[in-house]
Amino acid sequence: MSDPIAPSPESLHELRRQIGGLVLTPDDADYGTAIASWNVVGIHRAAVVVIPEDASDVAAAVRFAADANLGIGVQATGHGFVLPVDGLLIVTTAMNGVTIDPDARTATIGAGSLAGPVLAAAQEHGLAPLLGASPTVGAVGLTVGGGIGWLTRKYGPACDAVRSFEVVTPDGETVRAAATENDELFRALRGGGGGALGVVTAMEIDLFPVTTVYAGNLLYPASAAREVTERYAQWVADAPDDLTSSLVFMNFPSLPEIPEPLRGQSFMFVRGCWSGAIAEGRRFVDAFRKALPPAMDLWDEMSFADSATISNDPADPMPVADCGCFLTGVDGKLAAAIAAHTFPSGGPPPVVFSEIRHLGGAVSGNANRDSVMGNRDHQFLFTSIAVATEPALGETAAQGRLLEAIGSHRATGTFFNFGSGQGRRSTTRTSTDPVQQDSLAALQGRLDPRNLMRYGVDHRANGG
Repeated sequence: MSDPIAPSPESLHELRRQIGGLVLTPDDADYGTAIASWNVVGIHRAAVVVIPEDASDVAAAVRFAADANLGIGVQATGHGFVLPVDGLLIVTTAMNGVTIDPDARTATIGAGSLAGPVLAAAQEHGLAPLLGASPTVGAVGLTVGGGIGWLTRKYGPACDAVRSFEVVTPDGETVRAAATENDELFRALRGGGGGALGVVTAMEIDLFPVTTVYAGNLLYPASAAREVTERYAQWVADAPDDLTSSLVFMNFPSLPEIPEPLRGQSFMFVRGCWSGAIAEGRRFVDAFRKALPPAMDLWDEMSFADSATISNDPADPMPVADCGCFLTGVDGKLAAAIAAHTFPSGGPPPVVFSEIRHLGGAVSGNANRDSVMGNRDHQFLFTSIAVATEPALGETAAQGRLLEAIGSHRATGTFFNFGSGQGRRSTTRTSTDPVQQDSLAALQGRLDPRNLMRYGVDHRANGG
């Protein structure tokens, strides 16, 4: 590939004339704010930044990049940072419209929409989207990566709920991708990761009748990790699909905003959300309480509009290192390995938290739906979050040792949403359905023969 052509003042003037949004270069005062990523370890050095107002702006930006031989990257929030962009960066934050159709039970969502506003708009009509646990994550990026949230076992991952995408392809054409139109692209974007096949400018998703749930956390001392994990494995073995839950190994920082009983301490959490009849959920959680009384009990009936409080994920930008894997099973031996590499034994904690999420239910039950999301047969998914100590995206040395300690409990396959940087890119094929990987590679080759979209996932050569 030839080197990028430095955009001339004349070409930038013409781009600004064509679009209603903003066009920025490193000389502009707003450039630093525009390129900022939620994960502050990821730093773009884009030659040009476009903040489009609509799909026609995106199409003009893509055609501009193609003429200048600039690679094209896309960012909404920067939670799912893959590779730093040194070509043209499309920042979708201004495309944040949300329209609810309560009769059809659908939402139409702009590319820059965050999960929180989508949930709030849907809840006004007694409906809920299949989005993740954090309200500050971009809805589209989460969805194309698969999307695991608090309704996953009942209704499936977020990618299963997509009815259609509006996409600007790498040749600058705006198309609709749905089951009956551009169906190969539609399937590839449902769980195939982002930044490779085009720029998603909007999507239409199904909504579900969820308003009140029984949800929260049971807290146990870190010393009870093995006992809690063994009980948890028994508890979820026959759990109804109404329950989506996880087991968390948590280190609380010593910060003033953390409540005194938790500040600087380590705990085990049994965390979850019951989306069926409240009385049944209470009885099901009571069984765990009775078998293993918690140190703190924070489960209660709540509005699903407040479901972000279940996890209380950080909203402010921070330097994050993440890693994850699927698990073959959960038992006391696994708990001991995770606890030994998560909880501090003198000195600062090696990671912020480690989490085991229970899947199954509709994740595996919907496996034949029109998507490319892989690894749906696994029942458990592990992730670990640490404060990044190096100026590069990926796992820390402590997280690497943690993954090694998991040993035989580690299954094959990876999950897009629980990786970043080159780590996410290199696991493109292991995060997608192996039966469809060759067709994904061929589709990417046809849509983007010049490899303009070279900063996202890569279906063509093992993600390398």
